[in-house]
Amino acid sequence: MYQSVNARETEMVYSPTHGPPPPYDSIDSLGKTVPKGSKWNPKNWTKVTILCVIAGAVVVIAAIIVGAVLGTKSSSYPDYSPLTYTLQDTYSGTGFFDNFDYFTGYDPTSGFVHYVDSSVADSQQYNLTYASSSSAILRVDTTDTNADTGRYSVRITSKKQYESGLFVFDILNSPYGCSTWSALWLSDPANWPANGEIDVVEAVNQATTGVQSTLHTTNNCKMNVKRKQTGDTLTKNCYNGTDSNAGCGVQGEPDTYGQALNQNGGGIYAMEWRSQGIRVWFFPRDDIPSDIPTDVSNTTAPDPSTWPTPLADFPNTDCDISSHFKNQSIIANIDLCGTWAGSTSVYSDQDQCPGTCSDFVATNNTAFETAYWEWASWRVYTAS
Repeated sequence: MYQSVNARETEMVYSPTHGPPPPYDSIDSLGKTVPKGSKWNPKNWTKVTILCVIAGAVVVIAAIIVGAVLGTKSSSYPDYSPLTYTLQDTYSGTGFFDNFDYFTGYDPTSGFVHYVDSSVADSQQYNLTYASSSSAILRVDTTDTNADTGRYSVRITSKKQYESGLFVFDILNSPYGCSTWSALWLSDPANWPANGEIDVVEAVNQATTGVQSTLHTTNNCKMNVKRKQTGDTLTKNCYNGTDSNAGCGVQGEPDTYGQALNQNGGGIYAMEWRSQGIRVWFFPRDDIPSDIPTDVSNTTAPDPSTWPTPLADFPNTDCDISSHFKNQSIIANIDLCGTWAGSTSVYSDQDQCPGTCSDFVATNNTAFETAYWEWASWRVYTAS
């Protein structure tokens, strides 16, 4: 008489007239008995079945690894240890615009604008760029009553390029008004988007929703990671090939730009660009940190590690900052209309501006009296 190993199941008695007993069962990894002839018994598997099982195991293991990597990225954060900065360049005073090239020609963003050279911009007739001992002004033309091919404006690019640093912009007035698209940014125009773009201050039309700070890059730069910022994340993929080149933007509060900023006396925008990441701070005029000098004769360097949480934070967790951003010039401009400010969804629907953008630009010269930048100074500090 034989008893099967699965004693919990039915007992069976065999005699010689019944033939030999059935094959003994095997025990699986969970301690359960598996009949020898069962499809669950590895000894009965075909080569195809074995390969499928191996492939499935590989997929499961890969999923576990990917999950672990993503989990690590979501919780990791770069070490923004303090750096010792030294003042390298100051842009201020009557010679402010001597340090820049004036862009001319077709507007890359399809704006309804003529960017003029320094001879036109500095002329007594237009006076679009001028500087004194206390400030520098860049503005849009307000004299042409029939600018039917586009209105005169200015775009300047610093002759010097940078690889990293702490950039401090003391802004007294920011441009705003229907059709305007103004920006203070860094890029290498000759090698865009390969060398990246850092939009420190950017806004369109009436700009009542506040500033946007944005990065634009080639592929493999994302901000779907842990960040420390006060602004609202708009988009997370910095790659210029996604979202119609929206970049990875962060939105500030309404008082960070436009009429609200100007009425408060302006403020300081500071941008730190280092291998660990890029961060942007905004400080209203009555709340500027004590280590940021407003007197251009003061060469003391600030210490961002003592500052509060930035408006925008772009860490290097899922973006190699050093490879995506190189040879950056400082650029300032006031575009008109274009692919952002002039789009119907923004110009008409969102910002409630009248008529078409190009018609507004052509016939409303006095509307651009609020469309001007005024800066007390720009300063660039480098880490030693």
